[in-house]
Amino acid sequence: MTETSPTLATRGRALLDQLPYLPRAFSMVWEATGYWTLTWAILLLLQGVLPVAIVYLTRWLVDGLVAAVEAGGSWESVQPTLILVALMAGVMLANELLNSATGWIRTAQSELVKDHISTLIHEKSVAVDLAFYESPEYYDHLHRARAEAQYRPLALLENAGNLVKNSITLLAMAAVLIPLGVWLPIALLLSTFPALVVVLRYSSRQYKWRLSRTADERRSWYYDWLLTSGETAAELRLLDLGKHFQAAFQALRLRLREEGLRLARNEGLAEVAARTFALLITGLSLAWMAWRTMQGLISLGQLALFYQAFYQGQALMRTLLQSVGQVYANLLFLSNLFEFLDLQPQVLDPPRPSPLPVPLREGIRFDQVTFRYPDSERLILCNFDLFIPAGKTVAIVGTNGAGKSTLIKLICRLYDPEEGRIELDGIDLRELSLQELRRSVAVLFQEPVRYNETVAQNIGLGNLAAAADPTDAVRTVADRTVADRPDTIRPAIERAGEGAGAREVVERLPRGYDTLLGKWFVEGTELSVGEWKRIALARTFFRQAPVFLLDEPTSSMDSWAEAEWMDRFSKQTQGQTGVIITHRFTTAMRADIIHVMQNGQIVESGSHEELLDREGEYARSWTRQTREPHRMTES
Repeated sequence: MTETSPTLATRGRALLDQLPYLPRAFSMVWEATGYWTLTWAILLLLQGVLPVAIVYLTRWLVDGLVAAVEAGGSWESVQPTLILVALMAGVMLANELLNSATGWIRTAQSELVKDHISTLIHEKSVAVDLAFYESPEYYDHLHRARAEAQYRPLALLENAGNLVKNSITLLAMAAVLIPLGVWLPIALLLSTFPALVVVLRYSSRQYKWRLSRTADERRSWYYDWLLTSGETAAELRLLDLGKHFQAAFQALRLRLREEGLRLARNEGLAEVAARTFALLITGLSLAWMAWRTMQGLISLGQLALFYQAFYQGQALMRTLLQSVGQVYANLLFLSNLFEFLDLQPQVLDPPRPSPLPVPLREGIRFDQVTFRYPDSERLILCNFDLFIPAGKTVAIVGTNGAGKSTLIKLICRLYDPEEGRIELDGIDLRELSLQELRRSVAVLFQEPVRYNETVAQNIGLGNLAAAADPTDAVRTVADRTVADRPDTIRPAIERAGEGAGAREVVERLPRGYDTLLGKWFVEGTELSVGEWKRIALARTFFRQAPVFLLDEPTSSMDSWAEAEWMDRFSKQTQGQTGVIITHRFTTAMRADIIHVMQNGQIVESGSHEELLDREGEYARSWTRQTREPHRMTES
């Protein structure tokens, strides 16, 4: 871990470069905590003044004790001293109360800020393009934002508050020292100068090290997930991979730990050197003040005042410099959060969206579309043309990697093409409102999401507006039932389940539509891959959108279930416009039009009978599938 040694001026400029983040960070904290922060600031100001009061009371108390001893300890001479003791006790008690109140307020601020930052990160994660999720740089940004940002804004506020509080106290201490010697505040400042260099240097090094090791940190999290996730548990045991990934995790953590400890050791040694220098200055100053006391130039109370002020001032300077370093470090790490929050999606609403064509009269057209995935050189589609007539079901078959699933993502505007247009009744998708466009399509992806919610909630998520908030997480699982939904909702959910062929699945569950699915929570029931697929299909049907896009809807069904489901599906979607991506020709043959896709192009089109008569690629594949039934389970 070599590093060039920048000058102090360079580090100072680096600190100034981060200052523009301060207002944004404070604004973020204020948005989250409001008047809690105002109360906290007032308490900090009071805490900044109290140490000075204690120093002055200490001087008066020592001088009072000396006077009382000289007066023979009479009640009249002791009484003022007792009053000073009571005042000092009161100030100390007030300081403790303020510390306690500040700690309580900080806890409240911490929870509010964490929730606020989580909300901002979640909002941005949902808003960014799908393309971001295919970029390692995005995951680095996300990791740094999630790992550091939830506590950094509040830490920055606390550091800045301590900076202000300690500065007030320090200025007061300097004012106390000036009458004892003008050079004493200068000595105090000089004694802590090496500590300033250490703080700035190692704050920068710590940040650079954390930044350079983001990918390693993420990989260690990945190994941890592999070793603890239910999704990987079976294969890790069957292939005996546990020790392999444990060793990989431990080796990575060992390297990170050794580098971190080496950095901490070097910082510790530098701090020892800086403190040794500070002690030398303190010793010289104390010796000079002791000599003046023995010469009768100052009183014992003034000596006590000097020691308290100089010692506390030195401690304050160290704390002050630490606060400067922590402000700098927190600003550096917050820049990661702000970089993440400043990510801008490229798939955007047009300034003036065109009205969505409802109902669809012509259809969906791909016109000379060229597309490749981000950070990839391989073209998925090149000058691609396709027309999907309104009110018809189109099946698209072809080999893996032909670009079939990409068509669904483009129709949903999860991506935009590099060239060409995708039109709905002649209107470019980029001219439509994103929200309206996506509301008009019902999509089943090849690997649908398994929501650990009830069956009814899983289906109802397909149309939140109609499902009357199926994700209400406040009530317990026992309370979250479809029984309390409007009477019009439960039949619609059940019809969607029936249409997807999920009725028998639901009937076998302990609480029917109110059964909690998955194993993340207590009382959850796990389903097979095929059963989860039917629940996802029901969610798609419940959306009741004019356009449906299904990617391998029957991949996990046997041939009997497939035939039964296709009959129901045809009735469910009659008159709708749809696309079915499938490897199964027994599914494709039910479509009005079949397109065969290879290498990003349509090579054959027609009905099932027409394509068989042409004896082309479709006919050859049909023959292979019907002769080898096991191929029909391929997904």
